[in-house]
Amino acid sequence: MRARTRDFIYTTDDLFFATTSYIHPEDRILAFLRYIPDPEGERLKSGKKYRKVGSEEAYNFLKENYPYYLYDCENTNVRMMGVPLNKVKEILRPNERLEEMRNDYINIESANDKSDENTLLKKVIKIADTFHKGADIPYESMGISGSILPELCDSQISDIDFVIYGMANHRRAMNLFGKIKDTSENSSFKSIDDDYWRKVYDKRISDSTLSFEEFCWYEKRKNNRGVVDGTLFDILATREWDEISGTWGDTRYEPLGQMTVECSVFNALASFDNPAVYEVNDVKIIETRFDSLDNNPIDMNISEIASFTHTYSGQALEGERIMARGKLEKVIGEKESYRIVVGTTRESLNEFIKLKENPLTSNP
Repeated sequence: MRARTRDFIYTTDDLFFATTSYIHPEDRILAFLRYIPDPEGERLKSGKKYRKVGSEEAYNFLKENYPYYLYDCENTNVRMMGVPLNKVKEILRPNERLEEMRNDYINIESANDKSDENTLLKKVIKIADTFHKGADIPYESMGISGSILPELCDSQISDIDFVIYGMANHRRAMNLFGKIKDTSENSSFKSIDDDYWRKVYDKRISDSTLSFEEFCWYEKRKNNRGVVDGTLFDILATREWDEISGTWGDTRYEPLGQMTVECSVFNALASFDNPAVYEVNDVKIIETRFDSLDNNPIDMNISEIASFTHTYSGQALEGERIMARGKLEKVIGEKESYRIVVGTTRESLNEFIKLKENPLTSNP
């Protein structure tokens, strides 16, 4: 039973989970709880109400009601969520959902339906057509996730989580959006204004690792988020099936402590994946804080920086010199190496990825 990041899992307990990994244990699919039934919920599907749950509530809800969805991961020594295979009722796939929406759109156009209730559908199709024609991305390499995938969206308030399959395809989509946004030729596509970035900043940053001005500078150059005809949308990256390799358990991660490094990025193609990955070299260790003296390795081949938080996805480009602080992990697999993980907590306190030179005062 295959599932990849951005898929949704609908369970026999009437719960909706979002898949969080490409590789899964033999008995379950790693995924995070997103929607639960609730008579007072704000989302309606087939006459039944649901509501979205946050991270802490999701864990508490499962612990109290469905503890078999919680999983002690031996690879990372972290308690995670995972849907047992015998609880999977349906796997909802973004590419299949987009195909359905394209067929719905064709039927609406054929019927000459001009009603406002289909505006969200039309915006999704506009994004798909734009990336297909302007970036040569096949329709089958695109999809729609988020609340639209399980049909729990609200056409008035829902954002569009638009999926691009393939790391190279995703980069082409972002490059195209960077060229067409805020232009008269493509007036539907706009940048996000600073008022919105302020809300995101206040939600994500709880310390002084990034100033608001720095945060905006990084976010605006990423070109992975924007506005289409007044609705926010994200350009999300997911691997094609032939880009996924490995089996569950062939790689383990051993936490060693915290580390700050300076390094150069030589490959950032997967910097919008989950996790975001930056392949680095010319690593200079600035500061270390090991959990114990026994964890202090003599030789370290730090080959990548990984991030599990949206804030530091796409933060750096190839050829840039960066500073990174996070959890040092030993990667135990076919070859032993080390990586630094940023975003080990929801708030990412005292963890970051940023250019060595402040972009507001220099020309990176």
